[in-house]
Amino acid sequence: MTWVNDSNAPLLTDLYQLKMAQAYFKEGLAGTAAFDLYVRRLPPARSFLLACGLDDALGFLERLCFDHGVLDHLAELGQFSSDFLEWLAHTRFTGDVYAIPEGTPVFADEPILEVVAPLAEAQLVETFVTNQIHLQTVLASKGTRVVEAAAGRPVVDFSLRRSHGVDAGLKAARAFYVAGVASTSNVLAGRVYGIPVSGTMAHSYVQAHEDEGAAFREFLRLYPDGVVLVDTYDTLGGVRRLIALARELGERGRVSAIRLDSGDLEALSRAARRELDEAGLGQVEIFASGGLDEHSIDALVRSSAPIDGFGVGTLLGVSADAPVLDMVYKLVEYDGRGRTKLSADKRVLGGRKQVFRGKTGDVIAKADEHHTGRGLLVPVMRSGRRVLDEPLEVIRDRARREIAALPERCRSLGPIDPPYPVEVSCALSQDQERLRDELTKRSLPPR
Repeated sequence: MTWVNDSNAPLLTDLYQLKMAQAYFKEGLAGTAAFDLYVRRLPPARSFLLACGLDDALGFLERLCFDHGVLDHLAELGQFSSDFLEWLAHTRFTGDVYAIPEGTPVFADEPILEVVAPLAEAQLVETFVTNQIHLQTVLASKGTRVVEAAAGRPVVDFSLRRSHGVDAGLKAARAFYVAGVASTSNVLAGRVYGIPVSGTMAHSYVQAHEDEGAAFREFLRLYPDGVVLVDTYDTLGGVRRLIALARELGERGRVSAIRLDSGDLEALSRAARRELDEAGLGQVEIFASGGLDEHSIDALVRSSAPIDGFGVGTLLGVSADAPVLDMVYKLVEYDGRGRTKLSADKRVLGGRKQVFRGKTGDVIAKADEHHTGRGLLVPVMRSGRRVLDEPLEVIRDRARREIAALPERCRSLGPIDPPYPVEVSCALSQDQERLRDELTKRSLPPR
């Protein structure tokens, strides 16, 4: 079985990154470059995104190394010279990185991350860094919506089995926890990140027994205070069997919650709640799962369905309604001069930047400008070594505070009009005009 690891990660890139790096090397283009990672536009269903994935990006940059196995493979491709491969053998990432910290809401055109490094170094890391921040920002942004819809009820991540690969499943659990999801069923994520893990039972457990009552009895004997899945055959019939068993076993048969995984969850939760309360089992909670997303959870909460928590899987794990962001990594400065492009509908704001967040909106400004509000881009790596290494709980708490500080309309599940205000400063706008004029003049055909 082949996995991505620190040794082969430098090959988890697009071939053209290596080809460009060789061209820079041959041409002697070794000046300092600045690249911005940002999202051109938000998906229609998103009023903000939640920055996530920085920790993995910085870890990759710190450990970047082209070992003998990687270099041998590149040599076999027949596209790289021996002197370039020798250069790669000694290459490490030596640059600086500025980033908006994980757990911070971000908007279109705002640099989530800015890499400042020798040109080839900054180019070589584009694919891996974009991959990690794109995935986790997509998923954290989806997670915030599910948590918001649950209105304080705990949400459990059930998404691993249908995630798009094992790395995605692991990183998803982290992103969801940053977003406020209470726990995950992913045991490895619990070990790696210290995220609380939780689980109930599957229908197969009930099916493996001769009858449902026997399954409930054995499960509660092994796991007192367990969560029992009651809808394998007949949901209310399962609730009544559980009630009968609880009466029979007394303290030995206590159960903390039942899980509903199919059918009309609103109607079934009301009927189950009524049966449990009449049996004196008011302390038994109701946990719901089964094809849920933020919209179905919101509908259940608004209907006052007596559901105490939600397990959310596939639609959360693949961010089904908005699985991709128009995220790009663009050269904005080289050798001290701003760089841009003139492609239609794909603007690049040249020059290094700062993003200021004030009471009424954000301003994207030049790096050396001063505006009211706080600057969001902070140094996270100097000379190839990270200077920001935050515990996951700090990031999670930041996300909670920062999302709560947004205008209430930004936290709605539908599109908002007008969107959250993001302006480009006058000075940065003037720089863009100058850069465009220079490029236009240079691109005119000779007379």
